[in-house]
Amino acid sequence: MKDYDVAVVGGGLLGSSFGYGLSARGARTLVLDEGDNAIRTALGNFGLVWVQGKGLGMPEYAQWSLKASAEWSGFADRLRQETGIDTCFHRPGGFNLCLDDDELATNLELLSSLRREAGDGGYDYEVIDAAELKRLIPIVGDLAGGTYCPHDGHCNPLLLLRALHAGFSANGGEYRPRSHVNQVKSCSDGGFLLLSKNGDALGAAHKVVIAAGHGSPDLGRQVGLDITTHPDQGQVLVTERVQPMLEYPTNYVRQTDDGTFLLGPSTRDVGFDLSTESGTLRDIARRCTRAFPLLKNLRVQRSWAALRIMTPDGFPTYQQSDTHPGAFSFSCHSGVTLAANHALLTPDWILSGSIPREYDVFHPKRFDVQKNAAGH
Repeated sequence: MKDYDVAVVGGGLLGSSFGYGLSARGARTLVLDEGDNAIRTALGNFGLVWVQGKGLGMPEYAQWSLKASAEWSGFADRLRQETGIDTCFHRPGGFNLCLDDDELATNLELLSSLRREAGDGGYDYEVIDAAELKRLIPIVGDLAGGTYCPHDGHCNPLLLLRALHAGFSANGGEYRPRSHVNQVKSCSDGGFLLLSKNGDALGAAHKVVIAAGHGSPDLGRQVGLDITTHPDQGQVLVTERVQPMLEYPTNYVRQTDDGTFLLGPSTRDVGFDLSTESGTLRDIARRCTRAFPLLKNLRVQRSWAALRIMTPDGFPTYQQSDTHPGAFSFSCHSGVTLAANHALLTPDWILSGSIPREYDVFHPKRFDVQKNAAGH
């Protein structure tokens, strides 16, 4: 059996970003992907590279998102040059639209708090009144106003995934679909063996990266990693294709590179239920058509639900096992926004065998601190 430097468990945006970055550094890399039977969190992806409103209570996450946004243009150019695949990334800035005065006041309070927490690091945004919003986005409805962040953008997440896979393959990486990892076994002479449900060996590697989404907690426990996540359901509506008329991504709606409009967002705590629910879809349609009345004239082509990966506080968790050095896990719900960081920066952590101290804030031990502070 081949012996790899790193085996990545998970072939979604997160795992594929690691696979691409590791293989680009010359590491012999294996990506094991469960295949179409997996609960694909990316199915609900809105394609946003989004900084605005992120990081309250953890300014380091706001800075991490800002860093990713700054890297994205070069990252997209690199993928296009290496693979010929255009991820359709654009960063015109993004608008958080507010339907009424209460929503605007809540948003301004959030952004003000984020700016105070950021300190000298800054947190760029502008308050846009209703008249200015109408001038900048003529198709918007009669809203209370909104905020604008110059660091926000969007891309085609399916093309991003395709480009990462193409780049990974060109770098000599090995991708194995339909390879559900059931066991991560630590070898007595070092390294890890990845086994299927039937006990078949899927691969062996000196290091392993667990980026398997909702399957990560079970795998992590086998190598001393405490991975705490839960599913958060989001539903999406997509319209027919029309001519380009919305350059900016927004919190409610964005127009894709192929002309469709994506409508969202939503959140439901329903476990692993992937069924859509008419009330939620109705609420999405009401909010989005209020923000953009012209949507009432478009046909809805599809709707679906997907399950986000959520940690207890909503921020990423990055860790290496204390009991099984060389076993890493990464969990987050911002696979598109953070893709540039995960492909360009974090592979060095894995290969060096150490997550830098400045990113200790993303270790899940913070949940133990929070529990102790709450008296649990």
